Amino acid sequence: MRDSKDTDRSPQRAAEKHFEYFLWSSRLLVMLAVVPSLAGATVLFLIGTADVIGVITDAAVYYFADGAGDIHDTVIPKIIIAVDIYLIAIVLLIFGTGVYRLFVSPIDQAETHTPEHPFNVRSFDQLKDKIARVVILAVIIEFFRAVVDIKFQTPLDAIYLALAILALAGGLYLMSHAHRKETD
Repeated sequence: MRDSKDTDRSPQRAAEKHFEYFLWSSRLLVMLAVVPSLAGATVLFLIGTADVIGVITDAAVYYFADGAGDIHDTVIPKIIIAVDIYLIAIVLLIFGTGVYRLFVSPIDQAETHTPEHPFNVRSFDQLKDKIARVVILAVIIEFFRAVVDIKFQTPLDAIYLALAILALAGGLYLMSHAHRKETD
């Protein structure tokens, strides 16, 4: 004979199980961020590669086909822009794979690599940290691109540039010092 408590709990328990299944399945909503991130990374890698191929083509034309104009003023900024594009693509790649790993499933191939591999993310804080490091590098690259275009008007401009470089070096030192503490 059944207890009345069991029959009261059975429909409630079934509804609870269905709702928990729905909640667990809702983690797959992150795929709406993962797939576009990976697609965006792919597009940016292609754009960066096309930019580098363009620089190589310009250099070949300049040196081997007596190209007009001086490419020295354009090569460095174009390469810096390509590196910046690559770094942003890497941010999207780390974000997409990190979110996938945290919410959907560990990536089997990444599990065989060292824990320091960018795809081996164990927490949001670790994902945030890895992305922040790449973003900082992208900002530094953007800074160098701006520096290439600087035309000094006064000696004070040179001092400002030196202070900015010193601040960047200090930031990089602190970032590497914090990273060393984490790995120790």
